[in-house]
Amino acid sequence: SIEELDGIPLIGLQNVPLMGFWNRTIKRAFDLIAAVIIMIMISPLLALIALLVKLTSPGPLFFVQERVGLNNATFNMYKFRTMFVNAEEKTGPVWAKKDDQRTTVIGKFLRRTSLDELPQLFNVIKGDMSLVGPRPERPFFVKQFREEFTHYMLRHQVKEGITGWAQVNGWRGNTSLEKRVIFDIYYIENWTFLLDLKIIWLTLWKGFVNKNAY
Repeated sequence: SIEELDGIPLIGLQNVPLMGFWNRTIKRAFDLIAAVIIMIMISPLLALIALLVKLTSPGPLFFVQERVGLNNATFNMYKFRTMFVNAEEKTGPVWAKKDDQRTTVIGKFLRRTSLDELPQLFNVIKGDMSLVGPRPERPFFVKQFREEFTHYMLRHQVKEGITGWAQVNGWRGNTSLEKRVIFDIYYIENWTFLLDLKIIWLTLWKGFVNKNAY
């Protein structure tokens, strides 16, 4: 934060909980153990989705996309492919929208139920992402949003997540980006392990199927 005292600009620095070694260690240990257990438990579902993706549309099984993560570093994020191959060749990077004509038949269902996000468990195991955190965005949009929203880049002080505080409060998809940033910053400044558990619980009950998931 920037304040002024007798005409002298002062920069205020605030530590956030996940800058602490033990908090980072606890969060990473939980992410790794939980992600491995979840992947083992849902392996039949993953196999079924993979089969449906391959049977209903030619092309690769996974959609790999560059995203911006912790400390502004980029990584490849995995999803089950929901669009036709080369869907963005003519349009370039665009946000998903309702009745998106680029999506396959099974892709529409996967998006509505958020099942296309499940391969991001690989990203959690690799350490690129966390189970809980701000949702990662593409470099193209990060450059755009950082100019529009003063505090947008603060979201990259922690690892991005599969689900987050903004998402379980309804701010996902084509909704207010300003509200999403506010909720993400609240999460970063007020993180606790119990808050992560609460977000995961809320995701299980109301975070997968969402009117703004398309």
